[in-house]
Amino acid sequence: MRRAVESVALALVWLLGACVGHAQATENALLHKPAPQFVRRDLTGKTVSLRAYRGKVVLLNFWATWCAPCQLELPRFEAWRKQYGPQGYEVVAVSMDDGTAPARKLVRKLGLDFPVAMGDAALGKRYGGVLGLPVTFLIARDGKIAERFQGETPLSEMEKQIQQLLAQR
Repeated sequence: MRRAVESVALALVWLLGACVGHAQATENALLHKPAPQFVRRDLTGKTVSLRAYRGKVVLLNFWATWCAPCQLELPRFEAWRKQYGPQGYEVVAVSMDDGTAPARKLVRKLGLDFPVAMGDAALGKRYGGVLGLPVTFLIARDGKIAERFQGETPLSEMEKQIQQLLAQR
């Protein structure tokens, strides 16, 4: 009996490691590859096409109104947009909320001026699965994903990556 329990425990440890490894491989599979393209309407009804930002460094952020770290990051992303925008930097945010009303309310409250579109599971899946929020991608001027940040990330680290991408021509 003891051997059976040990065998099951080892199998579970292996399976858990395989699942975590698969999730990391899926997330990392996008690095240095073209960002999946999408066209959506933003909260004001304007068309947001990721392809339109080619040639710029794009911070693509998946977030939700109920996500506390998201609410802390969004104003910083807006400040960076103002600071680095003249150098070719843009922010595109994708709300993973179930409806537009909460997203509109928070965008208005935070005074965000960058495009905010609504996302869904299909779009999240195209980006390797957006299972925990926030998830942020830095997309280089050539349209390839340069970096992926999952969860609460030190903003100074993210800003350093943005500066490095902006320095590349």
